[in-house]
Order: sequence, then structure tokens, then C-alpha cells
Amino acid sequence: MGVEKTVSPSVTSHIWWWVLAVGELIALAVVAPRLWRAARGGRRLHQGEVDGVAISVVIPARNEAMRIAECLAPLRAAPGVREVIVVDDESTDDTATIARELGAMVIVGKPLPEGWVGKIWALQQGIAAATADVVVTLDADTRPDPQLPLAAARALAESKAMMATVAPKFRTTSLAGEWLHAAMLTSLVYRHGAGAGRATSDAVANGQCMVFRRDDAVDGKWCERVRGSTVEDVALVRTLVADGASVEMFDGTELLTVQMFDGAGDTWRGWGRSLSLAGEDRTSRQVGDAAVTAITMVTPLWLMLLGIPTPVTAVLLLVRVGTLVGTRRAYERSGPGYWLSPIADVVAWLAVVRGILAPSRQWRGRQY
Repeated sequence: MGVEKTVSPSVTSHIWWWVLAVGELIALAVVAPRLWRAARGGRRLHQGEVDGVAISVVIPARNEAMRIAECLAPLRAAPGVREVIVVDDESTDDTATIARELGAMVIVGKPLPEGWVGKIWALQQGIAAATADVVVTLDADTRPDPQLPLAAARALAESKAMMATVAPKFRTTSLAGEWLHAAMLTSLVYRHGAGAGRATSDAVANGQCMVFRRDDAVDGKWCERVRGSTVEDVALVRTLVADGASVEMFDGTELLTVQMFDGAGDTWRGWGRSLSLAGEDRTSRQVGDAAVTAITMVTPLWLMLLGIPTPVTAVLLLVRVGTLVGTRRAYERSGPGYWLSPIADVVAWLAVVRGILAPSRQWRGRQY
């Protein structure tokens, strides 16, 4: 008669403990280079003397009557700015009227062609109309310092990059919005090293402010090449990097503020639409990054609270606290919502998973 052998629960727990620790080590090895790139940051924009550069500021706008005045007012006497061009993308409100009253040249946007997404089509029209050597693009929800366009143009020349995007300081309007926004931003740091200076093949970008030479964009047909992307900034940066061009992200936190969303619900709907980078990252990359961020960013806090951490869990939690300290300067204010944002990491992670499983192609009333 044989003797049945069983594995004791303590042995099973011990095995799973080691599996968890090894999995955490592997995931940490994946994200560590991204966190290092982000920590190094980009070239910081600063004020300086006017050096003869001529700049066209291009602003795509669709139903932005409530926000565009705060974007345009600082640009009226901005040094180096030859013209401010607002492309009115079939707005049904007073966007165009307000823009004209604040001195902008308004271009009435043409109907959206087949295969194009609205924002990049508006940019195409604005860049074509620009007359200066350097173009700075801004979204209507940006709040630029008058020195921003000149500082961005100067940094572009100094860096010898073909194009750059500018990382802003974020303004949030509620504790809950601050809580969720900070977690979503950190998810981009863990998945793509958001905030890094030199762009790589998997870089993210900030299309709310870009700077480049007009001839490069026109001759290279940049807008046409990414015409179907709903995350056109990321698509454009990666396209140029694939061509071998130098692309950077500048640190504009001293000269540019952005109020993207109002409250947590608007943040979930607005940023959650594009957070997964569906259409730009391969599905395998998206799934892999979701798994890695679950292990490195989301679970360490909860494993500690449940009393079942490994030594690697403690390291990961310290790394998460380090990112919290590091990204603080990206916010106009860092209140209780910001410091409690690691609790929202699971919500940000769910937004990424939702984007993988059910990517959205709808924005500003249009379905693409």
C-alpha cells in the first residue's frame, strides 16, 4: 500500500514567496532604465535676451472659447513672436471671435479629409500658413509665459535637435483630480521614462507644446505621415527617431503651465482615452508594460499593507516614493491629493488596461 505524500502549506507559501521575489526583480530590471532616464530630465528652458529669431506660434482650437484667452493673452507682446495663428477647427462657439479680439490671425479650418485626425489636420493648416523660420505649437489649454516661445526656439538651436516637445507644470483643480492625475503621469514614467531629455524609439511626448523649424516640417511632410494617429505627438516623435533624427523633450516647468482637465472624472475620461498609447505601442508591448507596472508600481504598497512583502517589495515601494518626490516639480501645487496618489496607482493601471482592451477613437465629438 503506497503512502500519499502532500506538500505542506508552509512549503507552498515559501515557493510562492520566491516566485514573487524573482518576478519583482525581473520587473524592476525592466523599469529601472526608464526611471533613470526620466530622473535625468531634459534641457531646462530659461529666459534670455532676444537674439533675432522669428517665431510663428500655431494653436489648433476646437470649441475652446472658455480657455483660449488665457493662452493667447501672454503672447500679445511675447519677444521673438512674429505672429500667432489660431486654426479654428470647425468650432461652434466663440473661439474664433475671442482669438481675433486678442490679436491672433484666425484661419478657418477646412473640413476634415478622409483618414485625418482633427488636431493634426489643424496643425497642418497652421504650419502651412506660418511665415517665420521657427514654429512653436501650443494647445489652447496651455498657459505660457511670454518668454516661452523664445526660450524654446533658443533651446532647439542649442540642442541641434530637429524637433522638441516641452514638458509643462500641471495645474489641477481638485484634490481628487490631483490624486488621479499624478498616478497617471507616474504610469507613463514607469512605462516609457516620461520626462527624459533625448527621445528613444519608445518615447512619449507632450504635444501641448512643440518646437521645430518650419521647413523641416513642411519638406518632411510630418503632419501627413502621422495623419491618422489620435496621439499624434507620440507618433511624430517616434517617426522622426526612426528616421535617425535627434528629438528631445525640454523641461518647461518654469515657463509653461497646463490645465488639462477639471476633476477626477474629466481626467479619467480625457487622459484615460490615450494613456495606453493604443495604436502606437504594439499590443504585446502594452500587455507587457501593464504586467510590469502592476508588479513594480501598483502591488508593492498593498503587499506591504497586507503584511506579505518580500525584500524586493520594500525596494519597489522606496522607488515609488522616489518618483513621487521627483515628479513633484511637475505640479503647480502638491497638496494631499498628490502625496496620496500611490493609492490611485491601481486606478491609473485600470485606465491603461481599459485602453488596451477597448481603445477609444473618439475625441472632441468626432469618431475616428
